[in-house]
Amino acid sequence: MTDHRKLLRAIFDTAVAAAHPDNILAAHLPPLPEGRVICLAAGKAAAAMAAAVERHYLDDAGLDPARLAGLAATRYGHLVPTRRIKVIEAGHPVPDEAGLHAAAASLTLASAATADDLLLVLLSGGGSANWIAPVDGISIAQKQRVNQALLRSGAPIGDINTVRKHLSRIKGGRLARAASRAEIVTLAISDVPRDEPTVIASGPTVPDPTTLADARALLTQYRIACDDAVSRALDDPANESCKPGDAAFARARFEIIARPRTSLDAAASLAREAGFEVLDLGANLEGEARDVAVEHAKLALEARADGRKLAILSGGELTVTVRGNGRGGPNQEYALSLASQLKDAAGVSVLAADTDGADGGAGDASDPAGAVIDTSTFRTMRALKLDPLTYLADNDATAFFAATGDLLLTGPTLTNVNDLRVILVDPA
Repeated sequence: MTDHRKLLRAIFDTAVAAAHPDNILAAHLPPLPEGRVICLAAGKAAAAMAAAVERHYLDDAGLDPARLAGLAATRYGHLVPTRRIKVIEAGHPVPDEAGLHAAAASLTLASAATADDLLLVLLSGGGSANWIAPVDGISIAQKQRVNQALLRSGAPIGDINTVRKHLSRIKGGRLARAASRAEIVTLAISDVPRDEPTVIASGPTVPDPTTLADARALLTQYRIACDDAVSRALDDPANESCKPGDAAFARARFEIIARPRTSLDAAASLAREAGFEVLDLGANLEGEARDVAVEHAKLALEARADGRKLAILSGGELTVTVRGNGRGGPNQEYALSLASQLKDAAGVSVLAADTDGADGGAGDASDPAGAVIDTSTFRTMRALKLDPLTYLADNDATAFFAATGDLLLTGPTLTNVNDLRVILVDPA
C-alpha cells in the first residue's frame, strides 16, 4: 500500500501556512494614526503577530520607533524576537502569575491611550488563558481551579469562556472600555467554531451577549463546585460584561483575518491535487472526540468497501471528558478511537492534529500536535499487544502513540485555527 505520511504532513503544513501571521497580517493593518500605535496581543500567535506589526510599521511604513509601543502575551515556548513590543510568556491552558502581570500591564497601556492613538489588539487562540485579570475578591488560584474543572468537564470553549468573562476585568469587552478614548482595531485569528468574536480570547474588545446568570447556570450544568468567593462574584452585578450599545465600542472595529474554514479549504485543495475525492465535513465540528471518531471510521470503511479514493476532512474543536489519569488531547484521543475501529483496515491513513502544534497536554511547547495512524500502526499494535480501548479508558492516548511511534511532533506553529483531521482512503 502507498505510504501517505508525507502527504498527510504536507496537507497539515498547508493548512497552517494559510493562517500564519507572516503570510496574512500585513494586508489587514490600518493606516498610521496621528498619535501612537499601541499594540496589545494575546494568544499563541501573539509574538509572531507583534513581530509582523513591527516589520510593517517600522520597516515598510517608516514609523518612528518612539511612536510604537505595546505588549504581547503568549504561551510558553512561543517567543519570537521583537524590537519595540515586549513579549511575556504565560501559562496555557491554565493561567499563571505571568498572565496576571501581562493582563495588568496591558490594561495600563490601554488606559493611557489618547484620542489620537491607535490601540491595535491582536488576538489568537490561547488569549483567554494568557490574559488573566480576576475580578475583585477572586484570587488567581481560585480562578485556576474553576478553569481546570471546566477543562476536565468536556465543556466546549464557548461555555468555558462565558464563565471566564464574568470573572475577569479584561475579557467580555472590558479592554475596550479601558481604552475608550482611542481608536480600537482588533485583528483576530479565529480558533473557535463559527468564528464567534465574543468567544475568541473571550472577546476583550467586543460586546458580550452572555450574562452572569448564564455563567452560574453553566457551573451547575457541568457540576463545577466553586469557592464561595467565586459564587459571590457571579452574583455581583458589577461583574456583568459589557453589552451592545456601550460607549466603549463607539470607535472600535473587529476583523477576523484567518479562520478554520480558509485553512480547511487549503487542505482540501492539496488533497484534490493528489488525486483524492474530498468529503468536507465542515470547519465547525464539536463533540466528544472518541464518539466523533466512531462516526468517521464508518465513513472511511464504507469508502474503502466501495473502492473510492477519498479524503475525509474536518475542522472544529472536539472535547474530551476526562475519566482516567493518562495524557493526551482531543486529536490524539480521536486518533486512538479511530485505531480501535479501523484495526487492520488496509489503505486508510489518518492525521489528527491541532494547528497550534500542541494537542492538550500540560501546556508544554514540546507536547505533540496530534497523531498519525496507518497500517504500520496496526502492525505495531499487534506486535506490542496494545489494546486501544484500554488506553482510551484511561485517556492515555499519548502513551499509546509514543509506544507505536506515531505522535506528530511539530513544535509551536505560531498560529491556531483549531484542529485538522484528515482521513485518506486509498484502496489501490
